[in-house]
Amino acid sequence: MTPSVTLERHGNVALVTISNPAIKNALTMDMARQLADCCERIDGDETIGAVVIRGDAGTFCSGADTNSWRDSYAEDALSDRAYAETDQMYGSFVRVGELRVPTIAAVRGAAVGAGLNLALATDLRIVSRSARLLAGFLRAGIHPGGGFFTILSRLAGREAAAAMGLFSDEIDGDRARELGMAWRSVPDDEVESTALELAGRVAADPLLAPRVARSFRLETSDQRLPWPVALELERGVQLWTQNRRLKRLTAADRAEEGQL
Repeated sequence: MTPSVTLERHGNVALVTISNPAIKNALTMDMARQLADCCERIDGDETIGAVVIRGDAGTFCSGADTNSWRDSYAEDALSDRAYAETDQMYGSFVRVGELRVPTIAAVRGAAVGAGLNLALATDLRIVSRSARLLAGFLRAGIHPGGGFFTILSRLAGREAAAAMGLFSDEIDGDRARELGMAWRSVPDDEVESTALELAGRVAADPLLAPRVARSFRLETSDQRLPWPVALELERGVQLWTQNRRLKRLTAADRAEEGQL
C-alpha cells in the first residue's frame, strides 16, 4: 500500500488516518504534506466540529521515516533542503495543534519519537492500555525535535519530560493516563470507538466547537516557551546529530535504518 494520510467523515467528526503499515505508520515527507493538507480541508469545512487522529492497522505512528529524508541528508544534514524538510515534518504537527476544532489522538500500538509528538499535538488522548509510548530519539543517537520537551512537560511535567526525553524511559497506556498524558486508557479494541464517541459530543454543534476549543487553549496555556520557539531551539542540535549519525553509518546500516 502507498503510504498515505486520509480524511473521512463520521457525522460531524473528521477521522484522520495515518497509514504506512509496512513500517508501523512511520511518516514520510509526502505524508507530512498530506497531513497538513487534511488540516486545511478540515479548517475550510464549517460542518466539522471535532477531529480524531488514528493510525492504521492497530498502531499509531512509529515516528518519521528517516528513509524519506535520506536524499536531503545524504550529503549534508544541515543543507537548505534538510532544514526545509524538518519544517515540513514538525510543522505538520504544529498545524494539527492549531486546528480550529477540538482534537483527539486515538493511540494504539506504538507512538514513538515524532509519532509521540503527533499524539501530544492534540487536545486529548485516548490510549490503549497496551500502547507503547517512548521518545526514541536518544536511542537512535538523535537530539529530540519538534519541541518535544515543551509539549510533553506541558502535559505531564518536568519529571516525565526528563524520564522520557533524557533517559529514554518507555511507558504504557495506563502509566500515560496516570501521568496526565492521556484522559483514558482502555482495552485496545475500544480506543477508536471511545475517541469517536467523545469527539461526537462537541462536534454535534460545529459552530460552538471552534469557539470552545479556542477558549480552552487560551485559558490552559501556561505561558512557557511557545511551542514554535521550542521547535526552533531543538532544531539546530537535532540536525547536527542527524549529520553526525549519518556519517557513522555504513551503507548497510543506512539500508536498515529505522524511524525517529
